[in-house]
Amino acid sequence: MNDVMTALSARTSPLPQFIGAEIYRGSTYGAWHPLRVPRVSTVMDLSRALGWLPAAQFITSPRAKVAALTGFHTPAYLAALQAAETAQSVSQAVRARHALGTPSNPVFPEMFRRPATAAGGSLLAGELLKYGGIIYSPAGGTHHGLPDRANGFCYLNDPVLAIQSLRRNGAQRVAYVDIDAHHPDGVEQAFAQDPDTLLISTHEINRWPRSGAITDQGAGQVFNLPVPAGLHDDDMALILQALILPAVTGFRPDAIVLQCGADAVTEDPQSRLCLSNNAHWAVVAALRDIAPRYLVLGGGGYNPWSVGRLWTGVWAVLNKRAIPDHLPDPAADVLRALRWDGAPKRLQPQDHWMTTLRDAPRHGKVHDAVRVGVAQLKPRIFRA
Repeated sequence: MNDVMTALSARTSPLPQFIGAEIYRGSTYGAWHPLRVPRVSTVMDLSRALGWLPAAQFITSPRAKVAALTGFHTPAYLAALQAAETAQSVSQAVRARHALGTPSNPVFPEMFRRPATAAGGSLLAGELLKYGGIIYSPAGGTHHGLPDRANGFCYLNDPVLAIQSLRRNGAQRVAYVDIDAHHPDGVEQAFAQDPDTLLISTHEINRWPRSGAITDQGAGQVFNLPVPAGLHDDDMALILQALILPAVTGFRPDAIVLQCGADAVTEDPQSRLCLSNNAHWAVVAALRDIAPRYLVLGGGGYNPWSVGRLWTGVWAVLNKRAIPDHLPDPAADVLRALRWDGAPKRLQPQDHWMTTLRDAPRHGKVHDAVRVGVAQLKPRIFRA
């Protein structure tokens, strides 16, 4: 009952709302998988340790019901996903059809309940934003999920479900911006032909799933910018000012959904991009006041310290809080308690990962590939 009352009060709250759940604290894809690391629980703990997450701004995510998930996913796939969680195994036929029980999408104890909770948060966000506001759901952002298959660590596609929920609750035009290191193939598949959905993605060139070509247009509202290895803060600043902001403001959205994957920073093992977390926070801040509805999701991020610090800073930006130069002891203790078994040698913990949120900015000469890509897309902005 308390969670219901909190959700109802959030409909009229002027404060940003944080959707989270305890299921993420002990759940892991397995000891060898990139998603073996704690992420959402770290953001919750760190935000609370900083005094940034009072009860009035926290909503416990519901678990989505199967019927709600059929807005994008097939009943056969959802049944297979539930059965795999119950049996903790899959047949060869299920593996072949639905990509369950693979190295990327393994069988694990919460393999339905965990993504269904993230999807439930995104569905709820669409409802709570009916009258406007800001919602943060760092467990969301599973942008690779396909209607009948798991894909790229994503069993469900909560960004698609969030956009559908926003639509049901009054948002006709939705801008989806994705700054994850990987292309949101599942979201593009769902909305590429929808002229009322703007899709903007920056993603590393030749990085899995190797989709998202700059020439993709769909119904004219798809803007893919493959970016080179080594992408740094000055590159992203140009992309933000010359591509993302003109495209979003020109689209005049009723709602903005930002997928803020944390795997494009230097410290992440799953990309070769070199952003600092300042670049992500600049995008979060720039989009915050453009539309009446703003939903920020998580996404990729596989270094527990970099993703925890980045996503906690996102929550600070959404609340317009100053980020301290040094963390107080309770917050630093949250970071010191993290473990990353099997971390790459180049990414062994550093002292400032334990004592700060903000990275040092990563400047450099803007890559020619970025300038050329932005120039190639820019003429389309004003035709969209």
